[in-house]
Amino acid sequence: MDYIEILKTAGVFAGLGVAAGLLLVIASKLFTVKRDERIDRIAEVLPGANCGGCGRSGCAALAADIAAGKAPVTACTVGGAATAQKIAGIMGVRAEAPMRMRAQVMCSGTEEYAKKKYAYSGARDCIAAVRMGGGDKLCPNGCIGLGTCVATCRFGAISVINRVAVVDYKKCEGCGACTKACPKQIIKLIPYDSAHWVGCMSVDKGAVVRKQCDVGCISCKKCEKNCPSGAIRVVNFVASIDYTKCTGCGICVDNCPRRIIWSATRQNGELVITRLAPDTGDN
Repeated sequence: MDYIEILKTAGVFAGLGVAAGLLLVIASKLFTVKRDERIDRIAEVLPGANCGGCGRSGCAALAADIAAGKAPVTACTVGGAATAQKIAGIMGVRAEAPMRMRAQVMCSGTEEYAKKKYAYSGARDCIAAVRMGGGDKLCPNGCIGLGTCVATCRFGAISVINRVAVVDYKKCEGCGACTKACPKQIIKLIPYDSAHWVGCMSVDKGAVVRKQCDVGCISCKKCEKNCPSGAIRVVNFVASIDYTKCTGCGICVDNCPRRIIWSATRQNGELVITRLAPDTGDN
């Protein structure tokens, strides 16, 4: 009798196990979220740089967002037009060729020009230096020059020369990771073929700037007054160029008394800076 009871009990548990298994199978079929097969196809055409320039954690996350319609097919700046066209084909849409961008450091205050408020000897990191009274340069918006942007760039496109970050245009993919890493927010993305940019983002009046840096913008507005297309404006003591209006005429360069509006031209297919250093004359 005891054996029969044991067998009955075992049978009950076996039956319950089978029923539970069947329920799990049914539930898995009913509640499974089907993976969009386009995600893997998009991930295959993305460059795999995982630079974060698109604002996602990596290429896999971007692929998922594109497939879900949460990101445009042109979101990958590193892949450029060719990648955008491939993704557009996968998504069944048309894609306009994205404008190629480049990073530009808006500071001319190298070691010999920028004045210091103390001697810094801490961690070789811009963010750490900023916590020490904003960094060692008197200018509140001067490049710290300790290379946080260099460490961030996945393409080796940035170096530091004389305590100011410099972009190698041939290597720059315009991902924007350096713009997010800079604690001073003085690295900007501009159209790749832009002929001019203002090499200063000082936020102080001219009299103060003269005490801080030998080449800082003094907000004289000569560039703004003489620009025939209205492409350059000085707002809150900061001069900036509207690249949708700029014609590249260079009149602003000629009228800047501090000579900190820089120029670049295409030479043999490569973008080259044509004025190598600011004028430190008493203007």
